[in-house]
Amino acid sequence: MVHRPGWQSAGLYFPGFTADDANPDIGDSTITETAGYGGFAMAAAPAITQFVGGTPQMAIDATREMYEITCGEHDGFTIPILNFRGTPLGIDVRQVMETGILPRLNTGIAHKKPASAWWARASCAPGEVFAAAFEALKEECVVRTA
Repeated sequence: MVHRPGWQSAGLYFPGFTADDANPDIGDSTITETAGYGGFAMAAAPAITQFVGGTPQMAIDATREMYEITCGEHDGFTIPILNFRGTPLGIDVRQVMETGILPRLNTGIAHKKPASAWWARASCAPGEVFAAAFEALKEECVVRTA
């Protein structure tokens, strides 16, 4: 699987804080990626791109890359810098396996103490999840055609 350089994967923390201060990711932010926003729509959010450690060009490149592993484009969420193209929508596990491109994820990081601090992270989904899903789909297809 492809891990792109330049994006933070451990998270961006305020000075004096580390990953030891953070709660585990609960996954709600990563679900939004499949709906066509979050890390998939980074080209539409240059300010957030800078906050998670990227540049505007990296954001455009990341969004363009997500089109390669999705099965559609959102009708309602469009990206002006990409000529109002719809955000990438619906991760296709077959395309992930074929290209080796992992979905981009943007997520908030909550402090272990409620209401203490928030940080941000831009990373990629774990490749093992897609490999397992691909194998399960292959097995399902074999069973259905047998």
